[in-house]
Amino acid sequence: MSLTPVQPASPVQPASPAPISGPSVHERALITWSAIFPLVAIGLWTLGPLMAEWHPVLRAFALTIVIVPAAVYVVVPRMTKLYLRLARKRQGAHPAA
Repeated sequence: MSLTPVQPASPVQPASPAPISGPSVHERALITWSAIFPLVAIGLWTLGPLMAEWHPVLRAFALTIVIVPAAVYVVVPRMTKLYLRLARKRQGAHPAA
């Protein structure tokens, strides 16, 4: 009968707060809508007079050519970072039990 050596126990680490995961699908939808709505409103207000005589499909196409990239590459990522920063602060104010 052979005895296996006992490994010393590793020191216990204090519990850290759970990491913040990304926003839920509902929060992402709200963030996206919060980015898209003002962009569409501003786009219609600024480009509307220029496109007044255009076919509605062409107006929608021109507007989305500008708004979708602005939202996807600039506005939504910044709003998501802001959301995560606020979520971390909120979690720090209310640590998990």
